[in-house]
Amino acid sequence: MDFSVSDELLGIFVPILVYWVYSGIYILLGSFENYRLHSRKDEDNKNLVSKKTVVKGVLLQQALQVITGILVYNVTGYGSEAGIGQSSLIVLARQFFIAMLVLDSWQYFIHRCMHLNKFLYRHIHSHHHRLVVPYAFGALYNHPLEGLLLDTVGAALSFLLSGMSPRASMFFFSFTTIKTVDDHCGLLLPGNLFHIFFKNNSAYHDIHHQLHGNKYNFSQPFFVTWDRILGTYMPYSLEKREDGGFEARPAKDHKDD
Repeated sequence: MDFSVSDELLGIFVPILVYWVYSGIYILLGSFENYRLHSRKDEDNKNLVSKKTVVKGVLLQQALQVITGILVYNVTGYGSEAGIGQSSLIVLARQFFIAMLVLDSWQYFIHRCMHLNKFLYRHIHSHHHRLVVPYAFGALYNHPLEGLLLDTVGAALSFLLSGMSPRASMFFFSFTTIKTVDDHCGLLLPGNLFHIFFKNNSAYHDIHHQLHGNKYNFSQPFFVTWDRILGTYMPYSLEKREDGGFEARPAKDHKDD
């Protein structure tokens, strides 16, 4: 009997598994107060939605991702014969970089639009901002329509325009998932490679979730390029909290805007 799983299904389901595994790891690391951007008390008291509701919302979005992924593979005719082994490392690196640029561009402009349009913010994007204090497994907590438009469609475009294979997409979207979870984890971990190589990190996105940063730092999940080009970049400083951990504070000249 053949129990092999197609590359298409692996590309869809492995990033979902990665999401929950890495979220669990960050939950465990969150017990170290000295690395937190917010206290555990703030996480429990300031957020406007229960963790049970967040889990349900994320599972719904992931179900939509599964359906959309299967449709994309069926409609485009992508097959597992276009395996990662048939592409050179240079080709794969180019595909990954193109996919990162496409995903960053798509998410920046859709994300910014959802903040500037009062109807879209009130009825759709505000769901995500019910998490005033972000945490790992809340990274994909969105209104279903936003999850479909921002994340699922963005992922489909980055996959199609980069020309990567289903097998390569498994690695790319697993990497993207880890990065997204890290951006929302609320932790400032020493030696974190994401913080070394990307200025778009957990502290950068924490500023966006603060009241003063609501109209800044739209870029996600990799670069801060569009924020810098279009004037929505908010610099910040990291200060130690008296009760342990850190606090990301917006620069004063932006905070007064």
